[in-house]
Amino acid sequence: MGLKEFFKEPPAIPVIGDEAKVKSMYSHWRLRIFYACFIGYTVFYLCKKNIAVALPGIMDEFGYSATELGLLGSSLYLTYGIGKFVNGVLADGSDVRKFFPTALLMTAIANILFALAPNAVELLGLSTKMTAMVLLWVLAFLWGVSGWFQSAGFPAVAKSLTYWYSNSERGTKWSLWSCSHQTGTFLSFIIAGHIAAHFGWRAAFLVPGTLAVITALWLYERLRDRPQSLGLPDVEEYRNEPVKVKSSDEKNAEDSMTYVQIFKKYVLCNKTIWLLAVAYVFVYIIRFGAEDWMIMYLKNAKNIGLDQATNMIASLPLVGICGTVCAGLISDKLFKGKRAPVNLIYLVGVIFAIIALKFNTINSLNYVIIGLLGAFTYGPQMMIGGLCAVESSSKKVASAASGFTGTFGYVGAFLSATGTGFLVDKLGSNGQQNWDGAIYFWLVSGIICLILCTILAIDEYKKDSHKA
Repeated sequence: MGLKEFFKEPPAIPVIGDEAKVKSMYSHWRLRIFYACFIGYTVFYLCKKNIAVALPGIMDEFGYSATELGLLGSSLYLTYGIGKFVNGVLADGSDVRKFFPTALLMTAIANILFALAPNAVELLGLSTKMTAMVLLWVLAFLWGVSGWFQSAGFPAVAKSLTYWYSNSERGTKWSLWSCSHQTGTFLSFIIAGHIAAHFGWRAAFLVPGTLAVITALWLYERLRDRPQSLGLPDVEEYRNEPVKVKSSDEKNAEDSMTYVQIFKKYVLCNKTIWLLAVAYVFVYIIRFGAEDWMIMYLKNAKNIGLDQATNMIASLPLVGICGTVCAGLISDKLFKGKRAPVNLIYLVGVIFAIIALKFNTINSLNYVIIGLLGAFTYGPQMMIGGLCAVESSSKKVASAASGFTGTFGYVGAFLSATGTGFLVDKLGSNGQQNWDGAIYFWLVSGIICLILCTILAIDEYKKDSHKA
């Protein structure tokens, strides 16, 4: 059996006629698939954010410069960004039960090999300088490989959540699942940091890698593909919730289209998807700007000690969880499944939080401001490139749509990494950095994203008006 056949999406089987059995099965599988996706994606982050606590140890052992170590992060951003789109297309026609665990298993192997790489390179018997150079490129390659397989996790989850939850509840469920990002980030800093401090940086990859292998096997046992593969009706039919966007004629036409035709219509030629993708660039500039540069901003611009600055940034993911969950709840309960108003509210909050960060002079208030920045940023990060993307396309290309916008997001991550540093140096003088450059970059990004989302909100209003 080839790889294509192994990963092939299982066929739909005849729908079960017993309504009681359908209700029981839906109740069972929806919960089971949700917590499996949450735990699985959390473990992905244990194998992703561990690099942050390992870098000081790698630098001390091999004498790399910060610029050289930056190659590791760049390799992951590059492969992760491209992989999100490619793996999104692949995930649409694949069995989630096999696709998701395999991606995590390969990520685990890359992490374990990353830890073992120094010993392997030393066996080559090269000079100290040559060993360090070869090892750097080996580590960059392995971290890039890890990024590629990590990028396959989100599209698989996007497909699952789209098929198992209907529009009226999807915002809540998607926001709850999206907390796996912050949970994984938080746990990775704690677990990998503790392990690295006591057992060395290699253990910070070996332990999460081993845990990921076990989790991948568990995921295969827990997960299933679409409801139709279990003899269940569409989730909209089960919940008596007709699809809002497509008429029966449009649905029939879609059923007769090939995947390429559906992809072209609902992704490549979809104005809404393109606007969401471009908006996502600016969301990620702010997100990664805050995650990657906030400690340096607090330390260099506000003269806050490293320990206190580290404690302050911890509020970013923790309060971000609250913001993420509230975004989904508000869009489902208050706005009846409409996402655009929530994006606008949150982006206004992002802009005010950035301005407050600039002018605040009370140290203790930074905890609140940074927490609010996390809450207001993680909401659009969950909605724009994920939930809005899949709901603006077709279920049949849900993974590809989220992967497409995700690729643009990591363009933003790359721009955040390079642009923030460039502006901080460029606006400075006499060798001194000017951290207002970071604030201006994030602020302008927030304003541009707000403008784009306003255009999307107007389009959504016009479409609703025509239907009325």
